[in-house]
Parts: sequence; C-alpha cells; structure tokens
Amino acid sequence: MTWTVAPEPPDSPVAAALWRAYYTEVSDRWYLLHEDRRTEPAELEREIAAQSGADLAPPRGRLLVARYAGEPAGTAGVRLLDGTTAELTRVFLREDLRGRGGAALLVGAAEEAARELGAARIVLDTRGDLVEARALYARLGYTETEAYKDDPYAEHWFTKPLRPSWSGCAGRAGAPAPSRTARR
Repeated sequence: MTWTVAPEPPDSPVAAALWRAYYTEVSDRWYLLHEDRRTEPAELEREIAAQSGADLAPPRGRLLVARYAGEPAGTAGVRLLDGTTAELTRVFLREDLRGRGGAALLVGAAEEAARELGAARIVLDTRGDLVEARALYARLGYTETEAYKDDPYAEHWFTKPLRPSWSGCAGRAGAPAPSRTARR
C-alpha cells in the first residue's frame, strides 16, 4: 500500500472530517483521564467550530493531509510564529492506520513545508497523556524545551532545528509543500 502527503485547504471537507476525528480523540482522552467521561456533544461541536484552521492556510501556514491507498488518513499543520520559527500542530493519524510509517512521513512533510515558509526551527506543544506523540517526536529528533506559549493543556514543549532542504528550495516563502509518496 502507498502513503501520499499533499497540501489541503483547511476548509475542505476532507480537512474538516480529519479535524473532527482528531479533536474527538484528544478531547475524549483528556476528559476520560480527568473527569471519567467523554466530551459532551455540544462542547465538541463548539470547539470544532471555533478552530477553523485558517491559520494553516498560505501564505503563513500549510495543512497537509496523508492518504493511505488513496483514503484520507491523517493531518499535520504548520504555521509561522515569527520570521524563523514555525509551529507544528494537528498531527493526527487514524488509529486503524498507526504503526505503518504515516506519522513520520507526515511530520517530515510538515518540516519541509516549514522550511519552504522560511523557518529555521520548528516547535510544538503536547499533553503529558499523549505518550505516543511524545515518543514520535523524540524519535524524529525533537528535544524538550521551555514553554514558548501559554496553553492550559500543553505540558511538554519540543523544538527541532530545520536543516536546509535536500531539494534546494528551502526558504521560498509561499511555495507549496511538495507531495510525498512512500510505500509501506
């Protein structure tokens, strides 16, 4: 089977469906851990609607969608925080497709998109209970760092310097992130 990763408009139906799946999973995990319940449907709808993803649109951001055998499988987004720093966000892979290399491919494509936006480093935050995410970031060369923003749900912050792109097109602000393909 083949993985592909390509840019996607944040307001597309595919992006919206994956955002809903992502937010439902992380929200339910938090509530089950802290309050022994799932997210209330009204709260879920309110939070999903409040996070449009507009900050992941060009020219200062990118939303990437991974597909496995042509089917939408996950997302990763990057947005510029300043002239040299990008933030990695919304890293998600459908549970039934985890363990097949898609997450590393998504993060790699997001790093490339960040380079193309002109970033020299990438940062992210995550929660303590998302141990799989923390393990992935460590495996991909991210190191824990000081908090770079105030977020009531963030418990761990990571950073990684971005080496110049192998494609030779790093730093071209506004250039679209390339499509990536991998067999797994």
